[in-house]
Amino acid sequence: MKGETRNLTGKSSSTRAGFSHFSSSAYRASWGWRLIPFLVAVLVLVPIGTIISSFFAPTGDVWQHLVETTLPGVLVNTFWLALGVGSGAALLGVSLAWFTAVCEFPGRKFFSWALLLPLAIPAYVTAFVALGLFDYTGPVQTTLRSWLGPDLFWFPNVRGRLGVIIVMILAFYPYVYLLARNAFLTQGKRSLEAAQSLGFNRTQGFFRLALPMARPWIAGGIMLALMETLADFGTVAVFNYDTFTTAIYKAWFGMFSLSAASQLASLLIVIVFAMIVMEQQFRSRMRYAELKQSARAGRIALEGWRAWSLTGFASVTLFFAFLLPVAQLGIWAAVVFSQDFDQRYLEFLWHSLLLSTFAALLTCSVALLVVYAVRRYPDPVTRAAVGVATIGYALPGTVLAIGIFIPIAWVDNWLSEIAMQLFHIETGLLIQGTLATMLIAYMTRFLAVSHSPIDSAMQRITSSIDEATRGLGLSGWTMLRRVHLPILKGGIFTAATLVFVDVMKEMPITLMTRPFGWDTLAVRIFEMTSEGAWEQAALPAVALVLAGLFPIILFVRQTEK
Repeated sequence: MKGETRNLTGKSSSTRAGFSHFSSSAYRASWGWRLIPFLVAVLVLVPIGTIISSFFAPTGDVWQHLVETTLPGVLVNTFWLALGVGSGAALLGVSLAWFTAVCEFPGRKFFSWALLLPLAIPAYVTAFVALGLFDYTGPVQTTLRSWLGPDLFWFPNVRGRLGVIIVMILAFYPYVYLLARNAFLTQGKRSLEAAQSLGFNRTQGFFRLALPMARPWIAGGIMLALMETLADFGTVAVFNYDTFTTAIYKAWFGMFSLSAASQLASLLIVIVFAMIVMEQQFRSRMRYAELKQSARAGRIALEGWRAWSLTGFASVTLFFAFLLPVAQLGIWAAVVFSQDFDQRYLEFLWHSLLLSTFAALLTCSVALLVVYAVRRYPDPVTRAAVGVATIGYALPGTVLAIGIFIPIAWVDNWLSEIAMQLFHIETGLLIQGTLATMLIAYMTRFLAVSHSPIDSAMQRITSSIDEATRGLGLSGWTMLRRVHLPILKGGIFTAATLVFVDVMKEMPITLMTRPFGWDTLAVRIFEMTSEGAWEQAALPAVALVLAGLFPIILFVRQTEK
């Protein structure tokens, strides 16, 4: 009897020990997953904190010179650029979204997806095509002078502020168009019917009901367009139009003052976050009721001159925003291909593909871990950490380049001092000017791009699947690898494609953090456009446009499905 008691006691002790070991392991795994979003958030906050800290210590003759000479003009130029692009993108994007979502006119089905194609062309590519065509020495003005005489006083100055604004409107209106059209598709026709039941005509119904109900989507699209405007470097550099991004670049590489560049970047961060707070406050004060609409709800059939005027409006927009730039790029590339194409372009392409591939793999891997961590522990604190981790997309590439370069330079100096004290050797630069710096900057900037599709795909996996998986004894990494990854393939592929193309087009981060001699297609475009060599810039631009078309076509196909 006593032996049996000892056996039972021993078994019970073993069970308790095993349970204690399991609980300890589960506890460590729990904290491991919880830490992932916070570690990523800290990685994003480091460059932001580095930049913001410099705002409170504006010292040096270079900074004083910038305040007296450059800063006032930069502030004025940035204000008018943001105002013009925001207003123009809203007007063009909302009007096209309404017509293609609610009205029926010739070519509507084609324009509903074709008007998204300008997203495939980087804004700086559209910029140098516009200058090459419409500048004083371009073919348009040259032809007009031969027909109408040398005095073309009425022709607008393409290199002025208006030219920059028009190019950016054509490049960024699809952001507003895409979100506004989704809003109008779900409630546009029903809102008109509700307005007509209250005694309003169609025009009044649009302005009184349909447009106000679509404000959250429209505001989101305008916000994306403004973020791209403030982050743009290539377009304003092509036009020689000074904004914060060009001033930061000149302070760093022209005046060799990293502190002045960081102080300018801190001002830009303040502006960006002020815009984000204003947009969130604007949305939080609104309350909306949903008007459910059948997928087969009829559209307003237009006839005669009204229908064909809409076809003409959409055709003109698509022509100047996509068809004309692509056609001109093809002509220029064909002219110089035999003379200019050589081994260098294969290196540019290889560098671009390599950077984009590694950046896509790193960014999507981090996004997948963050999304899975939130799925396991969806508490408010963890979700807040994810929100911080994904704010990098709101920061211009020049700002991130500065914010990452400064702490990495400090770490390099610290490692060099340790190596000298311990081993009496000079290590030189271990991290600066390496691909690791570029990849960290890319991941910080584009984590939000990869997070959204992966998170959306994860939301479609029901909790019952997780419960069934745990019932089979799978959890943690095993569950992620064997259950979630096969289901998430579509979302991960979409996220990787978007990041791949964004990195291919990214100019300021690549330009400011690349290793010596590590040129890409985007860098080649910048160098050629800086010299006014539009034809030589066309070759790498064609490659970037072709790379950008792939995710747009993928997106359109998924939308149609």
